[in-house]
This record gives sequence, structure tokens and C-alpha cells, in this order.
Amino acid sequence: MSERERNLSGSWQLNCPVLLLTTSDCVTLAHGEGGRLSRKLIQECILKTLQPVSSLCLNDAAPLPRSERPLAMTTDSYVITPLFFPGGDIGSLAVYGTVNDLAVSGARPLWLTLSLIIEEGLPLAVLERILESVAQTAAETGVQIMAGDTKVVPRGAADGLFINTAGVGELMDPVPVGPDRIQAGDELIVSGPVGQHGIAVMAVREELGVEPVPQSDSGSLFPAVENLRHKLGARVRCLRDATRGGVSAVLHEWAAASDMTLSIEERLIPVTPEVRGISELLGLDPLHIANEGTMLIAVEQGAGAEAVAELQGLPGMSGAQKIGEARERGIAAVTVRRTLGAEQPLADPLGSPLPRIC
Repeated sequence: MSERERNLSGSWQLNCPVLLLTTSDCVTLAHGEGGRLSRKLIQECILKTLQPVSSLCLNDAAPLPRSERPLAMTTDSYVITPLFFPGGDIGSLAVYGTVNDLAVSGARPLWLTLSLIIEEGLPLAVLERILESVAQTAAETGVQIMAGDTKVVPRGAADGLFINTAGVGELMDPVPVGPDRIQAGDELIVSGPVGQHGIAVMAVREELGVEPVPQSDSGSLFPAVENLRHKLGARVRCLRDATRGGVSAVLHEWAAASDMTLSIEERLIPVTPEVRGISELLGLDPLHIANEGTMLIAVEQGAGAEAVAELQGLPGMSGAQKIGEARERGIAAVTVRRTLGAEQPLADPLGSPLPRIC
């Protein structure tokens, strides 16, 4: 691709698998005005691509089937840059992120909404590739897209594409009781290596040129949650996907909810060589870096080994480890015993070292 073509295509081109030509059709403001071009975009691009996993229609609301179980609902917005990153893209991320929020809340994901805020000038080839990713990921996770919306904003207002979702799922017994029920002696488990998503996005956004290229852990947590539910039942206290703020943010939220001190061991925390190397080079702590397919789990005392063994037997979770435990509240809410030092408080950062990662 020439420099001129790269400039025309904008920041969404970075690491994009779609070759864009200067003659590519692009989204215009007219596509968002509700007229003929709007209908063309919806029918020939969006509906056509999402058809296998969608009940989208042009009505103002979608009827949902009756459920015999209580329902859970979540909503999220995705503003990641670049739109394509090693291991995923904004489309798959939007589906996985919403499914994971439902899964760790004890719900089986069923239905999604999909709202697109598109920047004028986004190549239709890029939009189609992202919608294909949405469809593939929805099929993989077993969710159906029930409703949606499309808006087009002027150049410079949306960085290519923003996606908003809502997800609905049915709660499955037993529903995790929540972090306020964590007790002294409960064991803390991480489902896999930490920091992969944030480092993967940083490597491509900042063009670090590292080899091998770090890969995001973006993926569905529902199969793992289902296995833990069947194997451990009510011995699972709570689960949380460690997205923005990483493992550290989850630990601090849980410590506040439970009024316990949560203590972890640095030597037990799984970190890939790529994430460790880049983190050390940039002075970052992997515990503060975002994940998109890794969760933190609290189980009752004595259930940790069984939970880890169950997770390690699942695809992509061989790195699951017990990393610490809960104890009666001390001076610090969260502590970490560093590999070469004494136990110390784990900082709760004011902000993310890398914004716009989801």
C-alpha cells in the first residue's frame, strides 16, 4: 500500500487484513440520513453479512422469546484503536466482551444488540470485514443478534468505528454469590497469562516492532465458566473478567466489597515472555494491563486445586494458576509478595497505561 493510500484510509488501516485501494467505496454522511443510501447500507451490507446469526428486522423493537429463568442484562461500548489488532478486531471484541460480562455474572448468553457509530470515510470493505467477524464470533459463542442501530458522524468524530452492545442471558444455577461474600481462606485463581490484550494493542498502535508479535487473549470465557459451574457448583464465590485496569482493578474492587485483604504471590502469576519483556522495557506492571479473555476467580478454601485442574484441561487455559488468597483485613486492601522482596501493597492505578484498548 502506498503512503497516499494509507493516509486516505486513516488510522483504521493499521494492521488491517483488508487491502484498501483509493477507489474503495466509503461510508458517507448520506448513509446515516435514513434515506435510500441508509437502506442500502443496512440491507446490502449489515443484514446480508449478519444474516446467519441475526433476527434483525427494520422494526423499532425486536420481540424476545419467553425465558423460564431469570434474565441478566449488560451493556458495553467499544472504542478501540486500531480497529484490527493481533488476535482480533473491534467486531469480535464487541461480541466476546459482552458474552464474557454475562458469563462471569452466571448467565448463559442468548441475545445481543449491535449499534454502529461509523465515521464518514470508513471504507465499506473494512466495515464488511468487521461485520463478518461479528457474525463468526456470534456463531461461535451461540448468541443471536436481535436489534441494532446505525449512525454516521463527520470525519474526525469517531476514529473509524465505535460499537455499542447490549447483551441478555438467562441465569444458571448456582449463580455466584458475589465478591461481598468472599471469606478468609478463599483462594484466588487467574485463568491464564495476564496482560496479553493490552500489550498486543500497544505493540501495534505504537509500532514497537517486537518479534514475535504479542497476541491478544480476546476470546469467550463462557465454556470455562460452565465447566466450573458443573464441577464446583456453589464453591465458586465470584468471577470477573479482568479488562480495563487488569487483575489489580478486580482485586481492589473485590477487597472493597468483601472488606478482606486479598494477597497474591508475584511468582505464581502467569505472564508470557512477550508480555514480560515489553512490560519490563516500558516500566509497566502486567497486573495493571488489560485482558479480554482472562478472568479472576474466587473459590472457597480447599477448592483451588480442583478449579485449576479443571481450567487447565480446557483449550487455551493451560496457564491457569492459583495466585493468592483472602485473609482478614489488614492495613492494605490488596498486597503482593514480590519475587525478590517482601510483601507490599499493590497500587490501585488512577488510570490505564494505555487508553482505548476496548
